[in-house]
Amino acid sequence: MRLSPLLSLLCGTALLAGCAVGPEYQRPAADVPPEWKLEAPWRDGNPNDAAVKGNWWELFGDSQLNALEQQALAQNQTLHAASAHLQQARDLVTVSASALFPQIGLAAGAARERSSANRPLSSYSIPNTATVQNDFRLDFAVSYEADLFGRVRREVEGARAAAEQARADFENTRLVLTSDLAADYFNLRELDAEIDTVRQSIDLQRRAFDLVSARHDLGAAPGLDVAQQQAQLDTTATQVDLLRNQRAQYEHALATLVGTPAPSFAVEQGVSITSPPVIPVGLPSDLLERRPDVASAERAMAAANAQIGVARAAFFPSIMLSPDVGWESRAFSSLLSAPSLLWSVGVSAAQTLFDAGKTRANVNFTQAGYDAAVANYRHSVLTAMQEVENGITGLATLGRASAEADAAVKDTQRVLDLATDRYTGGIATYLDVVTAQQGLLTNQRQAVQILGQQLLTSVYLLKALGGGWQATGSTAYPGASEAGRR
Repeated sequence: MRLSPLLSLLCGTALLAGCAVGPEYQRPAADVPPEWKLEAPWRDGNPNDAAVKGNWWELFGDSQLNALEQQALAQNQTLHAASAHLQQARDLVTVSASALFPQIGLAAGAARERSSANRPLSSYSIPNTATVQNDFRLDFAVSYEADLFGRVRREVEGARAAAEQARADFENTRLVLTSDLAADYFNLRELDAEIDTVRQSIDLQRRAFDLVSARHDLGAAPGLDVAQQQAQLDTTATQVDLLRNQRAQYEHALATLVGTPAPSFAVEQGVSITSPPVIPVGLPSDLLERRPDVASAERAMAAANAQIGVARAAFFPSIMLSPDVGWESRAFSSLLSAPSLLWSVGVSAAQTLFDAGKTRANVNFTQAGYDAAVANYRHSVLTAMQEVENGITGLATLGRASAEADAAVKDTQRVLDLATDRYTGGIATYLDVVTAQQGLLTNQRQAVQILGQQLLTSVYLLKALGGGWQATGSTAYPGASEAGRR
């Protein structure tokens, strides 16, 4: 009967344990378009940023790019740091969840002590005497906070959301790393192709220089023609050195991304450049499912929402249960005997009566943090839509520009052939030949640059869509097939 008040309290605690103050989390709506501008279809979707997406860079079919990506995933230090932060977030979930369970401690002690004969009297009728004795003690202490108002559960909820956010941040770091590496790699390969184009132009101009020099030696061409061709040749050779300098910058950037010192890293120069792959266009809902940065922003909202509940719980009392059991004896041999048993059962409650508005300010602070998280989430959705739309329209436009650039190369090659024939026949000046050479080189470089832009835009579109995927029935962007066949 003496334990009935305690049992009643425990029963009441169990009944209230299902209550938790603070709002239940619901993902806010975000404005999304019904379709892309280029008539990609729309459907509703569910978040699925954790879906296996595969190695999206393998779509480009470049073995050296594949090797660099794998090296970066194994050695990049930024990715290692993100992995460590993810592990920290997961460990914090365990730390928070531990408060849902009783904390049990064991204490043991042994002492030999002498009490003072002159210590204060406990009774005037009983004089004090000095005593020397042993004291052996073994205690189990239990401490448990009755989570009546859900403060601990909200903290656990927030910690789990933060861990999920850390996982999304890790995936986003991985996506940014692999896309940055692919972009730098294709910039480097575009420069390789451009350097090769300029070198071919130099060979052509040298043959032209030999021709005009021979004509000059025979007296059929003035010295001005030789000087013009020499100036053209020197100008074109200068462009090679400038392009090599740009290439070195991208090579050094790749070294850092793959975790290798720049002086000991090199990418062999190649003369060919791959074609852009055919990329299925993700739907607006697919985008929300796949983007790790959008998922991170959404989980940040959930964590901020949980903090509101933690702050509101401060308005209510905290109740601690602290039962203890142990043994104490003068002799070690009788320590664990029944007469040595001691125990206590205690309940304590604490309630703040006045804090000059501190608790209310904390609630307002967490509410403002949640509002900021909502705004960041909606902004991340808008940014995602912008990036995908840029990629879709960019690839369509570049596909048309590529076809036009190829036609321009053929046209200027014909102009150069005609100008050379007219000069050889003596009916045109050599300035026409030099102008045609400049026009051909400009158009050839422009065609290579457009192809490089197509590759970069493909990389950025894949990044905007959340990386690679394992799905069927997706819609390809307009002009993708034409670009992919180049």
